[in-house]
Amino acid sequence: MSGNPLLDFSGLPRYGSIRPEHVAPAIDAILEQNRELVATLTREETPASWEEFAEPLEHANERLGRAWGAAAHLHAVDDNPGIRDAYKTNLPKVTRYYTELAQNLALYDKFKALRGSPEFDRLSSARRRIIENNLRDYRLGGAELPPGKKPRFAEIQEELAAIEAKFSENLLDATNAFSEYVGDAADLSGLPEDVVRAAREGARKDGRQGWRLTLHAPSYVPVMQYAENRSLRERMYRAHVTRASELGKPELDNTPIIVRELRLRREKARLLGYGSFAELSLVPKMAESPAAALAFLEDLAARALPHARKDYADLEQFARAELGLSELRAWDIAFASEKLRAKLYAFSDQEVKQYFPEAKVLEGMFRVVESLYGLRITPDTAETWHPDVKFFRIADSRDNLVGRFFLDPYSRETKRGGAWMDEAIARQRVAGALHTPVAHLVCNFPAPVDGKPSFLTHDEVMTLFHEFGHGLHHLLSRVDDPGVSGIRGVEWDAVELPSQFMENFCWERDVLSGMTAHADSGAPLPRALFEKMLAAKNFQSGMQTVRQIEFALADMHLHHDYDPEGAKTPQQLLDEIRGKVAVLIPPEYNRFLNNFSHVFSGSYAAGYYSYKWAEVLSADAYSLFEENGLLDARTGARFRDEILAVGGSRPAIESFKAFRGREPTIDALLRHNGMIA
Repeated sequence: MSGNPLLDFSGLPRYGSIRPEHVAPAIDAILEQNRELVATLTREETPASWEEFAEPLEHANERLGRAWGAAAHLHAVDDNPGIRDAYKTNLPKVTRYYTELAQNLALYDKFKALRGSPEFDRLSSARRRIIENNLRDYRLGGAELPPGKKPRFAEIQEELAAIEAKFSENLLDATNAFSEYVGDAADLSGLPEDVVRAAREGARKDGRQGWRLTLHAPSYVPVMQYAENRSLRERMYRAHVTRASELGKPELDNTPIIVRELRLRREKARLLGYGSFAELSLVPKMAESPAAALAFLEDLAARALPHARKDYADLEQFARAELGLSELRAWDIAFASEKLRAKLYAFSDQEVKQYFPEAKVLEGMFRVVESLYGLRITPDTAETWHPDVKFFRIADSRDNLVGRFFLDPYSRETKRGGAWMDEAIARQRVAGALHTPVAHLVCNFPAPVDGKPSFLTHDEVMTLFHEFGHGLHHLLSRVDDPGVSGIRGVEWDAVELPSQFMENFCWERDVLSGMTAHADSGAPLPRALFEKMLAAKNFQSGMQTVRQIEFALADMHLHHDYDPEGAKTPQQLLDEIRGKVAVLIPPEYNRFLNNFSHVFSGSYAAGYYSYKWAEVLSADAYSLFEENGLLDARTGARFRDEILAVGGSRPAIESFKAFRGREPTIDALLRHNGMIA
C-alpha cells in the first residue's frame, strides 16, 4: 500500500502517478483507519478535549478529504472511463462514512461536553468556531434523529450524492455528443480567425474535411456572438439548450434526476424538522430565511427591471432597423448585442481580445496581487494531470512559502464545463509543522492552436480574476486549524466576496495597460479603446442582472415553496418566474434547468442568490480602494488581514465590518451596474 500515491501525504498530490486502480485501496484503507479512530475517540475514557479528541478527528478527516478530493478532482478535469468508474464505485463508501460520522451520537456528545467544559473559553476563536460549527453540522447531519429515522436519512444522503454526480456526467456526455460539421467556409462568415482555426483542427482530428463546431464554450460562444449564418446559430442554440434533456438521448436525460433531487432534498429537510430544503440550506448562511433571500432578490429585480426592459427594447429596435430581423429570437440575442455594442461604442469583443494574450494576463494579475499584499508569485514544478497544467508558488517578502496553486486553463472534452477553484491542501499545523495550502484553478479557455498563444476575451479575463480571488481566499489564510481555514466555514452567501472583488481590477486603466499586448504589434491596450470599454461596461447590465435573478428565484422557489409531488413541473415553475422577471422569453424547448449544474450537481442548491448577495459585499469592499487608491498597499493589507486571512474563523459580517468600518450598503453595487449615478 505504501506505493499508493493517494496515501502519500508528505507533499503535493502526485497527480501524474494516480491511476484509477489506486482509488479503492486508498479509500478503503483510510476509512478503516478513521473508523478505528472514531471507536477510540468515543470511548468513555477519552477526554473531551481539543488535543485528545477534536484535533485527532480533524486530522483524520483531513487525510480522507485529501485522498478523496484528488480522485474527485481528476473526475472533474480528466473524466475518462477508468476514473469515472472508480469515482462512482467509491462515492457511496465516502458518503456513507460522512453520514455515519454526522449521526454518531457519541461524537456529538463529546463535542457538547467540550463546548460545556472550562477548556472551551481558553481555546482560540478559530477552535471555538470549529466546535460550534461541528455541533450545528451534527444536528443538520441527523445526529439527533430517532434511531428509526437514521437509516432513511443515510439512504437519502447516499442517493443524492450519486445522482448529483450523474447529473454532471450526463451534461458532459451530452455536450460531447454533439458536433456540427461545416463543409462550406461561407457558413463560417463572421467567426474570428482563431475560432475557425480551432474548428479546422477539430475536424482534422476527427479525420474529416472542413470545420467542426462543438457545444464547449470556446466554440459555442463565438458562434452565437459572431456567426452571420442565422440557421447555424439556431441549430447550435437548440443543441445547447436541450442538452441532457428528454429532447436528446434518453439515457442522458437529467429531467428525472431534477425531480428526484427535489423530492429527496425536501424529505431530508423534513426529517430534520425544517419546512423546506431552503430553510435547512440557509442555517449556515448569512440570509436569515428563504423569505429574506426572496425579498432581497425581488427588491433587486424591481430596481433592475426598468433598465432591463429598456435594454431589450433598444436591442429589438436595432435588430429590426439595422439587421433586418423582424423578430428577435433567442439565437439572435448575443449576435445582435455584439453588433449593437460595436455600433454604440465602436469596438467589438474580438478587437479587445487581440490585446489579452494569456501569459501577459497572468503576469498582470499576479502584479496586482503582489502590489496589494506584498507577495511574489513565481512558476514552480509539480506532477500534473495534463501537460497544459501550470504550477505556481506564492511567497512573502522574505521568501517564506505562503501557498501554491495549479492552473488548468484550457477546454478539453474530458473536462467539465465552467470555471472553478477547489482546494488540494488546506493550511494546517500538524505536530508543530505547517502545511501550506494548495489550490486548483480551473478554466475552460480556448487552447493555443498552430503555435499561436491563447488570447482571452475581457469576460474570460474577468473569469480568471474571479477564480483567483477564490484561490487567494484559500491560499492567504493565516488560520492553522483546517476546519475554518481559507474558504472553509465561510457562510456560502459570503464566499463570493473575494472572487467578485477581484473582478473590479479588470476595469482599471492602470491595471489593464500592464497586462495587455496586441497580437501583432505588442502595444498595450490604447486609452481610446479602454474608454470605449468603460463606456460599454454597463451595456445591457439590466438584462444581465434580471437573468441572474431569474436563476436565483427559480432555485430558491424550487427548494422552498414548490411541491415536487404536485402537478406542476419544475419547468412550469421556471416559466412562471420568467413571466415576472425576464425580458426575453426563450423558446418552449429551452431546458435550462437540465444543465443548471450549480444547483443540481454543485453546492449552490437554495444558494444561487448568494452571487448577488455577495456582490453587494464585494462592490462595497472595493469602494474603499476607490477612495484610498486602487493598489494602495495599506488598504490591501487590511483586506488581507480582515477578510482573506481570517477565513471562516469568525462570522463573515464581522469580517466585513472590521474591514469596512460599517454595515454593507447596496449603493456601490447599483453604482457599479449603472443603476444609480
